[in-house]
Amino acid sequence: MLPRAELLKGAEYRETLARILDLGEQALKTWQVVYSDFLSPPEIAAVQSRLNKLAELQVVAWGGYAQAERQRLALARPEVGVEAAGIPLAAIEIQGNFLFDPATHGDFLEALLATGIAGEKVGDILAVGEAGAQAIVVPELVDYLSLNLKQVRSVPVKVSSIPLNQLKVQPPRVKSITSVEASLRLDAVASAGFGISRSKMVEEIQRGEVRVNWKPVTQASYLLSPQDWIAIRGRGRLQIEEVVETKKGRFRIQMKRYF
Repeated sequence: MLPRAELLKGAEYRETLARILDLGEQALKTWQVVYSDFLSPPEIAAVQSRLNKLAELQVVAWGGYAQAERQRLALARPEVGVEAAGIPLAAIEIQGNFLFDPATHGDFLEALLATGIAGEKVGDILAVGEAGAQAIVVPELVDYLSLNLKQVRSVPVKVSSIPLNQLKVQPPRVKSITSVEASLRLDAVASAGFGISRSKMVEEIQRGEVRVNWKPVTQASYLLSPQDWIAIRGRGRLQIEEVVETKKGRFRIQMKRYF
């Protein structure tokens, strides 16, 4: 059995972690691969930070493509083996003429949930302009959505199954940034990386708009480390790649910003 009490102690997203622990214990007991529903990036980070330390349980995440945010987990004994490509996923296309009534990501999600399905059954949604959207879902929902999703906003739509390799994934725009800072404080590094004033960055941090490694951080003085991710709602993501201390005791920081 897993050390459940120890793993749950002080855990963020405690309810999510508890559900995943149930699945992990099922995988250990049955010697089979067990799959979760879709999790959000902070939930995945919170779960993996706890479970990746366990020698008796292997955990793999996959959401259908390399940059997918919402992903399912596969859990199994190391002896059983598990691969990301084996995680059950399905892609659907939501086709309609949105020329005169454009729909957002939120509109498509709202329409999907209005059919009565749970949000945990839906992965990423990719808008494809005037033609509609594509979405990743658990495979058992494809037929249901084909029959029940008939409208998004005022636009009639048709839902059909498509192969995952036909997803129209837009590769992120990436910009390399180098900055020299007096410290690795969150406000200083994020200000340089996102190209906004330090005072404005402090405001966004204090409002809870900034996450580090998918966890909300509200202290501007929080110290960052190499490989940390910084995400700001509406501004994209920033990864710290390398930090080198200069002879003058400052820090040369190499970053990549993803739009």
